[in-house]
Amino acid sequence: MFIKRPWAFWRRVQYGTGFSVLLLLLLVYMYNSYIYTAASCFDNRQNGEETGVDCGGSCSRICAADVQAPVVKWAKSFKVTDGQYNAVGYVENFNTKAGSPEVNYKFLLYDGKGLITEVNGTTFLPPDGVYPVFAGRINTGNRTPTKTFLELEEAEVWQPVYGGRDLFTVAERELLEVDSRPRLNATILNNAIVPLKNAEVVATIFDSQGTALTASRTFIDELEGEEEVDVVFTWPNPIAKTLKSCEIPTDIVLAIDLSGSMNSDNIDPPEPLTSVLRAAESFVGRLEDKDKAALVTFATKATTKATLQSPTAIANQVSTLSIAPEEETGSTNTGDAFIRAAEIFASPQHNTNARKVMVILTDGLATAGGDDPEDYAVKAAEALRANEVDIYAIGLGKNVNMDFVRAIASDNFAFEALSTAEVDRIYRNITESICEDGPAVIDIVVKTKDNFTPLR
Repeated sequence: MFIKRPWAFWRRVQYGTGFSVLLLLLLVYMYNSYIYTAASCFDNRQNGEETGVDCGGSCSRICAADVQAPVVKWAKSFKVTDGQYNAVGYVENFNTKAGSPEVNYKFLLYDGKGLITEVNGTTFLPPDGVYPVFAGRINTGNRTPTKTFLELEEAEVWQPVYGGRDLFTVAERELLEVDSRPRLNATILNNAIVPLKNAEVVATIFDSQGTALTASRTFIDELEGEEEVDVVFTWPNPIAKTLKSCEIPTDIVLAIDLSGSMNSDNIDPPEPLTSVLRAAESFVGRLEDKDKAALVTFATKATTKATLQSPTAIANQVSTLSIAPEEETGSTNTGDAFIRAAEIFASPQHNTNARKVMVILTDGLATAGGDDPEDYAVKAAEALRANEVDIYAIGLGKNVNMDFVRAIASDNFAFEALSTAEVDRIYRNITESICEDGPAVIDIVVKTKDNFTPLR
């Protein structure tokens, strides 16, 4: 076909092509600006390289399907003051590099009547380890929790985390004043080369059998890289009597009945007194060097024979005891023995880092002290127990009133000895009960969210 004026034709082609290009560019601009949405890790859609909604692929967020759910190992509550408890639960995160910055939890506290209260909160969970979840100052009214449960909700967000429990090191720890206002001093080292902020630190004390006894929490605002900081945990009430480890020293008041009936079985040598003193001397001799002992005797009145001092010194004094002639027809003032013990524990000789124990042996009834001697003794014993003293009571002989012996003893610490042959065995059982072989375990766990990889 012959085209007239070809220069005009090609001009129209050029104009048309230019217009088409401009129109296409305009359409692309409109599409990108108002219609197209690029793949994003925050658009609530699975797109791009994502293996789930806003997770996996190029997203730093880890998909829940790729994470093993954490497991609650145990939970327990501990009395702070009357009507207030701390609760702690240990949670294991099996994921070696995945942690959650936000995990909702619920503590449930029960007694024999049912649910006392529930406490809801939020915590975070670092990777590769067992971590405590702590809730403090839980009000329980006049009810005492006997069971505690920790429930976790499914975490919505998991993300990469560098470092777990190895991010910090507990360089030193020292437990002091366990019988007054307990204090745990610890030194925390930041193993990272960068500063870490807002760290939560939980300390849990276990006995040598692995049973949790108490827990406390504190915080570190900031810790520079490879630097140390001292932290302090405190408790308002003594914890000495719950720490059965032999590493904790013990102050013991040994109280022995020297009334006239203690030689009723034989005069020369006096029995059961001779056998009792031999067993008591051996008992004191088995105490640790860091322990201290005091000696109280009681008949018509109670007397402090020796204040707190070395076990060896007290053992030597036990061997010299005898019944005063005037006590052959005297009375038995058991209640005043507890009064003397209270005075000894209140003296400057008492070690505030030690637990308090009284071991009392009697072969008869309380016959002196107030209008009702037994009631007087029971109330004096109750006052001593209220001062965190464990009372071990031995009732000797077939005529002893074991209901009375159980009333003056701490729970499960009353013993019946029908003959002198059983006294030494009972003293040995008391030795084993006072402390357990093996050290107490102080577990201090530090965790922070500063090592969580930011989401992108």
